[in-house]
Amino acid sequence: MLVETSWVTKTPGVCGGDACVRDTRYTISGLVEWKRLGLTDERILEHHPDLSEADLQTAWEYYATHRDEIDEAIRENAEA
Repeated sequence: MLVETSWVTKTPGVCGGDACVRDTRYTISGLVEWKRLGLTDERILEHHPDLSEADLQTAWEYYATHRDEIDEAIRENAEA
């Protein structure tokens, strides 16, 4: 039996419990903000070699299915 583990983690006390890629401190909301600022996947990976193309694809897919959650995290971050 194949056990599927999530590529997205939410850990209390880490990045405010926001959704992060793997066990990193890269939040999905932060990656989405970079994308909105016009950064391409290639540019993000160039400056953050600890991320992979699969990490970014997972982030974009998570955002597509959890848009309200991520947009709220972006709003809260902007207000902080």
